[in-house]
Amino acid sequence: MIQSISPTDGRIVASYDETPPDEVRRHIETAAAHQEAWAKVPVAKRAPHMLQAATLLEESRDDLAVLMADEMGKPVSQGRGEVDKCTWVCRHYAENTEKILADIEIEADRTKSYIAYRPLGVVLAVMPWNFPLWQVFRFAAPALMAGNGGILKHASNVTGCALEIDRIFTEAGFPDGLFRSVVLPSSRVDEVLDHPGIVAATLTGSDPAGRAVAKKAGSLLKKTVLELGGSDPYLVLRDADLQKAAATCASSRLINGGQSCISAKRFIVESPVIDEFTDLFASELGKAVVGDPGNDDTTMGPMARVDLRDELHEQVLASVDDGAKLLMGGTKPDGPGAFYPPTLLAGVTEGMPVYREETFGPVASVIEAADEDEAIAIANDSDFGLGAAIFTADVDKGEQIARDRLEAGACFVNAFVASDPRLPFGGVKMSGYGRELADLGMKEFLNAKTVVVA
Repeated sequence: MIQSISPTDGRIVASYDETPPDEVRRHIETAAAHQEAWAKVPVAKRAPHMLQAATLLEESRDDLAVLMADEMGKPVSQGRGEVDKCTWVCRHYAENTEKILADIEIEADRTKSYIAYRPLGVVLAVMPWNFPLWQVFRFAAPALMAGNGGILKHASNVTGCALEIDRIFTEAGFPDGLFRSVVLPSSRVDEVLDHPGIVAATLTGSDPAGRAVAKKAGSLLKKTVLELGGSDPYLVLRDADLQKAAATCASSRLINGGQSCISAKRFIVESPVIDEFTDLFASELGKAVVGDPGNDDTTMGPMARVDLRDELHEQVLASVDDGAKLLMGGTKPDGPGAFYPPTLLAGVTEGMPVYREETFGPVASVIEAADEDEAIAIANDSDFGLGAAIFTADVDKGEQIARDRLEAGACFVNAFVASDPRLPFGGVKMSGYGRELADLGMKEFLNAKTVVVA
């Protein structure tokens, strides 16, 4: 039995039976059979179904936002925004797939040479709870439009969202079972990967989860794309607009309660402006309205689970014991739920948990750098490499640092890191490999077939 428990008040939202092994096999075999036929459907005839999925998302916008609030604590205002982003990615691929999949001609000593893109088959998607719709649709929209099928193993606490995604694709007119959710604990992922009907896997989640899936898939010679954790550095240089930087940094740190791989986590500030920035930053963090995620005025709900809140609190306490200065927050509220306040730590140095580890919640760490070079060195002193941002009045210099000196998959200048269907998304180092979104994301699960005519 798998339960979805409200992080707001601890009530059981819903209970679900696990999908039995024989039913998992049937789902995979059904998806594989449908995918073989779906791959032969012209892209122009796939697109109306993806556009209908976007319409169904719009029609269910409020209900889906409430469901996310119930299952993982996302404020309904942010939930509606997440649904909107899913409609965007559906429409983007419905409108652009023909161009992305166009043959690429290559001049060679032959009559004709070109690359033709063809779907691989059925892909297993192992997805997390923090963006329970967006994480899935950013995989599923390009995968289905490219002619692939999908089996979704979603996080157990957002099973209701997983089943709603099934409903949307079915009602949109995709072959029934081309994309299907299975209700499983993580311990049963291997049985899905073992099935010969699964040709590849994509996972968004923790480093240990990524290692486990990559190891299993690798033993079966099945391709993987991994989007793992992040400890994104935001560099604030001495010439930055400090008020704008503070507001942008606070927004990035607190969106989704700080539970995002690409939310800002380490704030590396040059010495001459660190005190002023820290004061402004604390003021911006203090504007958060923490409360019931079902309330439209709430900007930050509870964390997704009590155990995750408690792990985050231990990171804060251990860092304070190591010498970090607690400027705000850092206490577990009395009462039910997985609430944790916006928390600001200053004087953070190498060796502290909040310096080295990913902090998946509303905890901000301010780190002092003597100059620009030291700020860059601190930013790169991390096992992770998902996103990074730099704030400076010298945009050309900021662009050069972003392009050439920061070790991350996405680097933004004077803005917080965000995903966009038109731009590739992914990381380096322990943040994973491969790309999602844009044309690169679609092509991860395509056979780039070389065709030569003598």
